[in-house]
Amino acid sequence: MLRVIPCNSKWFGFCQRLNDKSALFILFASAYVAKTVVAPLDRVKILFQTHNSRFVKYASTHFGLFKAGKAIYREYGVRGLFQGHSMQLARIFPYAAVKFMTYEQLKMILSRRIHDQHLRNFLAGSLCGIISVAVSYPLDMIRVRMAYLTPTSGMPAERVRAVAQMIYKEPAYRFGILNFFRGFPLSLMGIIPYGGVSFLTHEYFTSLARDRFGSIAAKPLDQWQSRDRRRKKSELKAWAELTSGALSGVIAQTASYPFELIRRRMQIAGAHDPSSRGSAIPIIREVWKTAGVRGFFVGLTIGYVKVVPMFAVSFYTYEKLKALFDLE
Repeated sequence: MLRVIPCNSKWFGFCQRLNDKSALFILFASAYVAKTVVAPLDRVKILFQTHNSRFVKYASTHFGLFKAGKAIYREYGVRGLFQGHSMQLARIFPYAAVKFMTYEQLKMILSRRIHDQHLRNFLAGSLCGIISVAVSYPLDMIRVRMAYLTPTSGMPAERVRAVAQMIYKEPAYRFGILNFFRGFPLSLMGIIPYGGVSFLTHEYFTSLARDRFGSIAAKPLDQWQSRDRRRKKSELKAWAELTSGALSGVIAQTASYPFELIRRRMQIAGAHDPSSRGSAIPIIREVWKTAGVRGFFVGLTIGYVKVVPMFAVSFYTYEKLKALFDLE
């Protein structure tokens, strides 16, 4: 039998008609919407990151994002802009569920040993990122490979099953399953700043909004908050919560972007040479030789356009559901 969540807040008045499954649906629906909105940007970003021979010419030009998107649309139609998106949606469920669940658990465990709040948030964010990436990495591998492939105009795009079989049969590793983990060690290195910084900065900005700008950023404490509920933190207004999430996404993306770029190159190494495992050192040397420091940040502007709405929506929904379930 579904349990109705008690709630006395005016804002949460609708939740009397909701249950646990409905709230979870809202969480993942918002993630799906956010990912779908930025899917064309993600496709172009991967093509730029992996130095795709057909689209890299747009990477260093003004309005290269729009030029590349227009070229994809002209050759492949709308479906071309969303190539690989199905695997991105499949990846969201395990990634988001594990990330947010383990973050709260790790934060609680670390609070017994680490008293510095910022260090605790950073470590919890990094560890939950590592766990969530480990769970969903094969799906990400298939997604990147699908987004990278650019078949000749008129030819059908590779389907998920065909791409997965292609990766599995590559002779780079003795055991085919290991092909799905190309670049995984580097991904773990990159998720430490990405996951750690994103949660650290989000906690910092939300605390700053409550403590320093509470008069304009936080909603006034109502009777239901002070008496009927365990949650004592004042609720931020929508614009403040969205801004905190967006800023945390921008900072986290900047801190981890070089790792992401190198990882993408390693993930598509098998498309060029099926026997290649994709080593990070040669890729780093190649990027440095051809473009210098700027080469490690190709597509970063697109990354900003992508993470601002994505982080804003995901953290906003995350905080609203914590308030809905009366969680600190």
